[in-house]
Amino acid sequence: MRIARVAHPRGMSFGVIEGEMGADGGEGGLTVAEIEGHPFGDITFTGQRWALADVRLMSPILPSKVVCVGRNYAAHAAEHGAEVPAEPLLFLKPSTSIIGPDDAIRIPPVSRQVEHEAELAIVIGASGARRIKRSAAARAIFGYTIANDVTARDLQAKDGQWTRAKGFDSFCPLGPWIDTAVDVADVEVRCEVNGEVRQLGRTKDMVFDPATLVSYVSHVMTLLPGDIILTGTPEGVEPMVAGDKVSVSIEGIGTLTNQVIDLD
Repeated sequence: MRIARVAHPRGMSFGVIEGEMGADGGEGGLTVAEIEGHPFGDITFTGQRWALADVRLMSPILPSKVVCVGRNYAAHAAEHGAEVPAEPLLFLKPSTSIIGPDDAIRIPPVSRQVEHEAELAIVIGASGARRIKRSAAARAIFGYTIANDVTARDLQAKDGQWTRAKGFDSFCPLGPWIDTAVDVADVEVRCEVNGEVRQLGRTKDMVFDPATLVSYVSHVMTLLPGDIILTGTPEGVEPMVAGDKVSVSIEGIGTLTNQVIDLD
């Protein structure tokens, strides 16, 4: 099941994406079936449906927190001259950094090196998670979506910690929807900028898999329904500049596209 959050003529709702993508990746045949309330629990349809082209996709969830994992692909750690950590390396992005599909990534004037980081994102389910075993982690996962962990790399190096570099408004694009059925054990993670492939990896190359990450994070902090865990990025991160079109695709889920602009 694919769960989206959409803006429509009557307001904003969660809905189930129905239909199949076209052979060319087009979304023309997709519809959105509105559901009552939030998607964490029994799904009840209202009977209202829209063509996907007639609504606006928003970020699929507004979490209480975004927990991120650094250096979770060995090749990405190597390209920055860093070692793979013995345990997951955690940091946070604020909820105010979240934007949705087709929203603009805004480059702050204090940075001259803002980079893309294509990532698989875990969405925590209704029961939440606190101090759970790895073997039980799957029950805490509602589904998966796509993220771009936008990073001001020069500020990351300057500050010696990551909060400012990772936390600007618009630095966490999410979308286009949550897929509750995809098997992410070995899927392609791709980032294209203006149609040029910049990152190309597979989730099987993660140092710590999603179940391990959910269990580990839950022993640090309680995970609430809708919370997001970003699972790290493959190698190939490079700067983005105003005017760039950035697309992050994950096999079996879809594509998240955002334009890059300067923050005046």
